[in-house]
Amino acid sequence: MLGIVIGVAAVVVMIAVGIGARDRITAQVRSLGANLIVVTPGSVRMGSVRLGSGAAPQLSEDDALAIQAEIPGVVVAAPVLHAREQFTVGSLNWQGVLRGVTPGYFTAREWRMIAGREMTPEDNRRAANVVLLGMTMREKLFGGNDPVGSAIRIRGVPFTVIGLLERKGQSVWGEDQDDVALVPLRTARRQFVGTSRANPALVHNITVKFADWSSAEDTMAAIRDLLWQRHRLRAGQEDSFMISNLAEAADIEGSTTRVVSLLLSAVASVSLVVGGIGIMNIMLVTVTERTREIGLRLAVGARRCDILVQFVVEAMTLASLGGMLGALVGIAVAAGVGAFARWPVVIDISAVLLAVSFAACVGVFFGYYPARKAARLQPIDALRTE
Repeated sequence: MLGIVIGVAAVVVMIAVGIGARDRITAQVRSLGANLIVVTPGSVRMGSVRLGSGAAPQLSEDDALAIQAEIPGVVVAAPVLHAREQFTVGSLNWQGVLRGVTPGYFTAREWRMIAGREMTPEDNRRAANVVLLGMTMREKLFGGNDPVGSAIRIRGVPFTVIGLLERKGQSVWGEDQDDVALVPLRTARRQFVGTSRANPALVHNITVKFADWSSAEDTMAAIRDLLWQRHRLRAGQEDSFMISNLAEAADIEGSTTRVVSLLLSAVASVSLVVGGIGIMNIMLVTVTERTREIGLRLAVGARRCDILVQFVVEAMTLASLGGMLGALVGIAVAAGVGAFARWPVVIDISAVLLAVSFAACVGVFFGYYPARKAARLQPIDALRTE
């Protein structure tokens, strides 16, 4: 039974951890926003020197407008500027991420307000000194107080907090998405990022939301063709931009998690098989020890099928009891993992029932041979005294 207990408990724990990991990844993907493509600057060559990704600052607001206007299926293309700045409220200060965005960014990221008002096109047109705070930024600078309407200084420049963003949590890359302050795009360019003579409408990336997930590859190809035309790239030149589908990274992580879960479940299943072999050995010993009992039952009229059923039921009972005990142990261990490791676990009742049923089947499978051996004993041989 101990082998069955360990095997079933291991299966339950692995499935609970695996489902919890899957749900966590799903939640992280949803926090990024559905159907998202991000266009970022690519590499650039200076003579024989090739600079790394992000070294070609050629993306602009006009590129974002062109993508939104000319690519079928694009819901919104939101240009973004970003920087790390020091935020101050009274005697408290905190360094976090500042992003300059347009109202379309909130549509792309599916990011809602929980207090205050949304950013408007008028805020961006006037380059207003207004800011929306993520939950982490709010906690570091305002504690549990409502920040809406309060003053905040960013690199010494006064801003008014107009809204508080809903909590997003960590991204699939482990980034705290709530440690952020969002200001109008033109405000960020004038106050913090500055203007490039070569590209006055420079942006650091473009977040593109498209309507149909099945058209992701076609949308990415269309964006690439459009930017090749706009940036006047020639055959043989490297792209001055990179196009990333955010869900692909999550899919890779999800696939890795599934493979690990399957591997661990396979190892746990080996424990079940080992437990079944243990049950078979014990039942074989039982047949030897209960030879006279078997002979007596046969002598008074028991049929061979009665003996067979008796030993199969005993083996199945041992395995089922071990399976149920293992399920309880597995649920307790999974809860402990969730509590102490702070890892999401989900107890799947169907998986628990499957593990217990498999344990019972193991008992029947490995109990059949000892039962068959007992049923084929001859009464005279079983009753013969030594």
